[in-house]
Amino acid sequence: MKLSLQVQKLTHLTGTFTVIVFCLGSVVLIQHNRLQLKHSPLTKVEYVRQEQTEKIGLDVLKNLPSFGFSNLLGDWIYLRFIQYFGDSEVREKIGYSLSPEYFEGVVDRNPRLVEAYRFLTPATSIFAGQPQKSVALLGKALQSISPEMSYMSYYIWVYKGVDEMLFLGDTKAAQESYQTAAEWAEKINTPDAQRIAASTRQTAAFLAKNPKSKISRIGAWALVLSSTPHEKTQQQAISQIKALGGKIVTRADGGFKVIAPKE
Repeated sequence: MKLSLQVQKLTHLTGTFTVIVFCLGSVVLIQHNRLQLKHSPLTKVEYVRQEQTEKIGLDVLKNLPSFGFSNLLGDWIYLRFIQYFGDSEVREKIGYSLSPEYFEGVVDRNPRLVEAYRFLTPATSIFAGQPQKSVALLGKALQSISPEMSYMSYYIWVYKGVDEMLFLGDTKAAQESYQTAAEWAEKINTPDAQRIAASTRQTAAFLAKNPKSKISRIGAWALVLSSTPHEKTQQQAISQIKALGGKIVTRADGGFKVIAPKE
């Protein structure tokens, strides 16, 4: 019995050491790549080769035994994604094809990392062009999340509704997602939550009566605009709103007001 416990402890310590070494190695690799890019811009072929190397490392990280540190591994995958997503110069050249891989890794390892979905969702649905994957992963993450878990939990239903409506054309599913977002947001006593509760409930009601309305699409892009801190996603939302005939007014506090056209 003593020997068995000692073996278990040794296995756990070995696993802990492996996770720590791998995470530290990830930091070193990330910093090395950033310094390399800073001092010597690479060709497109070299960027692609570097992304292939990152894909191998990401696969290892996604499949590494957690040894009780699954959340930590999920956090590291998200850290790597932030480095990847924020490197706009490289992304402009070779795209965002790894975004769904990071998204999957976070959902599998640490689905309760609510803040991550603000960036992972548009990176996957808008920039990687895989909204179906985004909706599926958000649905999987929501199985581990409750409205009380985070003051931002309700936003996940908003992201899901936006993808279902704008990119999949599934207005029925979008209506249900917006309705649930409103119900979750109402449980959070903050001005932002109450604002989202009112707007998503209104959008759900409008979709029930006007599933193909241009105004409802503008409303969905307005939700994207108000819920993302990412400048490129904001610009994409503004561009789409204007293309649909809407107008954007910048408020004194730096926020945006969307004015929809009359139908």
